[in-house]
Formats: sequence, C-alpha cells, structure tokens
Amino acid sequence: MAFVPRAAFPSLSHLPRSYFLGHHKSGLQKMKTLLSTIDLVIECRDYRVPLTSRNPLFEASLEGKERLVVYTKRDLGGPPRDSHNEGIIAKWHNPTPTMFVSNSSEEGAETSRKKSVQRVLDFLRDHAQQRWKLVGHRLLVVGMPNVGKSTLLNALRAHGIGKGKVAKTGAQPGVTRKIGSGVKIIPSEDDAESMDEASKRRYKGVGGGVYLVDTPGVFIPYVPDAEAMMKLALCGSVKDSIIPPVMLADYLLYHINLFDTKLYAEYVPGPTNDIVELLEGIARKTGRLGKGGKVDTEATALWMIQKWRNGAMGRFLFDKVSEEGLVVSKLAEKDMVPSLNQARKAQREIRRERSKMRGQA
Repeated sequence: MAFVPRAAFPSLSHLPRSYFLGHHKSGLQKMKTLLSTIDLVIECRDYRVPLTSRNPLFEASLEGKERLVVYTKRDLGGPPRDSHNEGIIAKWHNPTPTMFVSNSSEEGAETSRKKSVQRVLDFLRDHAQQRWKLVGHRLLVVGMPNVGKSTLLNALRAHGIGKGKVAKTGAQPGVTRKIGSGVKIIPSEDDAESMDEASKRRYKGVGGGVYLVDTPGVFIPYVPDAEAMMKLALCGSVKDSIIPPVMLADYLLYHINLFDTKLYAEYVPGPTNDIVELLEGIARKTGRLGKGGKVDTEATALWMIQKWRNGAMGRFLFDKVSEEGLVVSKLAEKDMVPSLNQARKAQREIRRERSKMRGQA
C-alpha cells in the first residue's frame, strides 16, 4: 500500500501560547526611547517562517522609522539557486528594501554567506553616505528571539572592520537580554585614511562610521494560532522546555513527510506517520538508549529537532509563500490583537504544567 502522509496535524488546543518574558517587555520599551537617535531599523526574520516570525509589536512600536528587512538563515530554507520565494517576499515589503542572509559556516556554504553579508554591508554603507553624519550612523537591529540578530551583528563586524565576535550567540533564545551600546561595523572616513586607495574611495562620505545596536529578541504577547507556536518553537524562538520535545518532533515529522520522506530513510524501513516508531529507529541507530536498552524518546526527539535546525534533515519553509500571503496574515491579525492579559494567563498555564510535570517525575 502506498504511503499517505497526514493531511493535517491533530488539534493543539492545550498548547502554551506565549513566551513573552520580562526582558522582552523592557527591551521593547527601551527600543522606543532610542528611536530618536536611530537612523535605520534592521528587522530580522527567520527565512523558514517568513510570516510567522513577523512580530506586529514592531510594526506598532517602530512605526514611521526607515527600515531594512533582513531574512536570516536563508541557507536553511532551500537551495540558493531557488530564488522564487525571495522574489515574492521582496514584493511583500516593497518599497521597503529586503535582503537575505545565509548563516551557515559549513564548508561550501561560506562563500554564499560572505556574499550575502557583503550585500548588507554595501547597502548600509550607501545609506550612511547619503545621510552624512560626523558622529556616525546608528542602526537598531530587532526581531523575534533567536532569529539571528547577534549572529548577523558578528558577521557584519567581521566583514566590515575585520574584528572578532562581540555579541554572544546560542542555540536557545534569551542569550541577549539587554540593549547594548553601538558596535562599529563600518569604518569612518578617518579610519579609512590609513587604508589603501580602494578603501579610501569606498568609505568616502561615510562620516563617523556605522554603528549597530543589538537588542533582545521580543516575542509576541499571545500566539492565537497553535501551529504558529509550534513553528516558532522548532525554529528556536521558544525554549525547548516549553513544549514537549516529542510533540515538536511529531510536528516536524508531519512537515518532513510533506516534503521528502527519504530524509529519515536510514532510521526506519519505510515512510511513517508514527513519531514513536521513528524515534525508536533513530535511538537504535545512534545509540540513544537508556538502561536495559530502553529508548530515551525525549532526548532522541531533541536530537532530531537539532539535526533539522542544522539543515541535516531537510531544508524547507514552514510558511506557504504566495503573492497574497502577507496581506492575508495582516487581515487575520486584526481579529487577533496581541493581549498582555492573554500572555499572563498563558504564562500561568505554563507554570501549572511545569508543576504537574515535576510532581509526576
């Protein structure tokens, strides 16, 4: 009998719907106070979830400020030669400029990453040259938790002025909890005086240089769509302890089956909709077994999720990209205004669930 993947994922009515923490709220408030000193806002979104990683709070709080939208982790959303989705996404934001950056430092992907980072630097240099300032050009980078803001800052600094890492990064959200001071990513005209002639010409008119201010990721106060919460959790915007790993792995399997069942062929005899069967196959193949050969399904689920996050179990988008996609998403938001009361209620539910789990342990 031919394998038939699930057409829909089961209801997720009891899923936690918030990850809006104290430092998210304070970070957003601090961003507002900085706006008068900022020349450009760089909003980062995860390319794998171009609609779901959009935070309406930024639309409201940073309204009226000139913006550049940067989609990070482009390399994890499919091959670079497939630029169809990029074209549609760029249309969504027109006339706001949109750019795509690869995050991978894997062998073979380094050239693509450098080129994408250089394109962003060239844009920022041109932007500064058109608005000359002796004290320097100040940029603010914003986005959902773990979307790649600090990674982008480090890459821009490394390529722009040849300096090492300055912002901490990590696999889990919440590494950046405070708004930092500006970090130089493009040299000033004075700096360029000590460089070669080509660099002097490149940085002529850039004024006091370009500085980027890193900020903590800000989550949506309440996520009405349960599947959106699952997507954000799989992409790392939510700590892995918030949603049961086996449930997350099951949702990932649902999407992998719609994309390519061969991605897990080495672990099971054939395609499956049964996450336990797959996790058992992975555990035996990779040695993730406990006492008496018992499968540690939770640890194996986390391993599977991390493998996908690194691009080793499929590179695809969770969100459907279409010409009308962004319009439909914005219309849906009108009836789903993020509520702080809903967020507080959701946080209480999360604490209750954690207490239950501790009691059962």
